[in-house]
Amino acid sequence: METLKDILAYFCLNYPYPNELSKARLVKMLYLADWKNSIEHQNQLTNTNWIFNQYGPYVNDIIETIKYDNRFEIIDKTNSYGSPKQLIKVSNNYKILNLNEEKKRILDFVINATSVLNYSDFIDLVYSTYPIKVSSKMSELNLVQLATDYKKSKEKIYS
Repeated sequence: METLKDILAYFCLNYPYPNELSKARLVKMLYLADWKNSIEHQNQLTNTNWIFNQYGPYVNDIIETIKYDNRFEIIDKTNSYGSPKQLIKVSNNYKILNLNEEKKRILDFVINATSVLNYSDFIDLVYSTYPIKVSSKMSELNLVQLATDYKKSKEKIYS
């Protein structure tokens, strides 16, 4: 559980545009980090059981974790279209303990790849990932197995 909190805190503390770090973006960034780590290391960074629901890869337990940890804060705001959004903030004195340099590299990759995208392009990126493209809605996403399948599909293309 602490690793999950540390990853969420790392995103909050290092994402360059904190006013864009909504709970939806944060959860999907976590999905992208788990997916990238599954491809590179055959395991997820977290123990999250990802579900492809009507909002894409999403797990409400992540928000529940934030909600009940006083080191995090959920701030109600309005997006540029006038709809409500919730931003996630973390206390500046949060001490990240469980992230080695390789985990930070994966998280920095996700931050760098996504922070330049507006929300629409960000969602397009998430929906372009292999697990979402090959899975049906309301299914569980076994990212480690899907990463294996993804690599095999790439091998077929290039062999």
